[in-house]
Amino acid sequence: MKIIEITYRYDGTDATVRPRPTDAESARARLEDGSRSIAALLDSLTEGTGTAHRVIPVDPRDLGLAPNAGAPKQRPYAAVLGCSDARVPIELIFNEGPNDLFVVRVAGNGLGSEVLGSLKYAIDHLGSSLKIIVVLGHSGCGAVSAAVDAFLDPKTYLSFAIKHSLRSILDRLLVVVNAAAMRLTAAFGPEVVRRPGYRAALIEVAIVSNAALAAYTLQQEIGAADDRDMRAAYGVYLLEGRQVWAPRTGSNKCEGLAYPPSDFADFGDAVLRSERIVRLLDGVTA
Repeated sequence: MKIIEITYRYDGTDATVRPRPTDAESARARLEDGSRSIAALLDSLTEGTGTAHRVIPVDPRDLGLAPNAGAPKQRPYAAVLGCSDARVPIELIFNEGPNDLFVVRVAGNGLGSEVLGSLKYAIDHLGSSLKIIVVLGHSGCGAVSAAVDAFLDPKTYLSFAIKHSLRSILDRLLVVVNAAAMRLTAAFGPEVVRRPGYRAALIEVAIVSNAALAAYTLQQEIGAADDRDMRAAYGVYLLEGRQVWAPRTGSNKCEGLAYPPSDFADFGDAVLRSERIVRLLDGVTA
């Protein structure tokens, strides 16, 4: 029998309280370390039997438990724009507890006006603690998959025509899907559409491109606000392997979070060169 036990704990001593990151790079490192540690915890139980334990320290101030403290004050060190998909629990993925993350979730993790307004609130009002804003897509995203299917078979788009709320999500993603398809064709030729894993590869290229573009947009918003040491980053949570994946310009590294590219042509090349996309095009799914 396999048992996983994850405990949020405050034991009455300050020694258990984790200090907040002091800059964007230390915030990114903490998120990546948390992601790797949770993935390793779950991987340890993929075979055989046993019990895996994880204790996440909790600051009593974040639960209103400190004496005479009143209501907890918001002090997240990271804001995360994630997808609504129930398989992507943001705090658990990053090994975090209450008041560590300011989380916004929407289908396809798109930057609609409400989402952007929520993140702008975090930038403007939580700047004393906030160090990084992360856009986290995930593999097999249903919203992006629907946009890819509408792109590949336009008549399916008609089923969304009378559903304004769904169509607005799809329309935003179709722009990214079209750009991803053009990039695949430019890199591999028009026959790429006949490759066994073309649809799967197009979905994943669009997912990471959508996340990187949203992070780039948010970085412009941060820069326009002030000169604080706050940065945006992006990544894709791979459901099948429980790790964060982010191809990036000028490097073969794909693990962990990445800062948004300044040149999306070079970024596109890096995505298409990645082992994951090459394998998907060949029909290899694992």
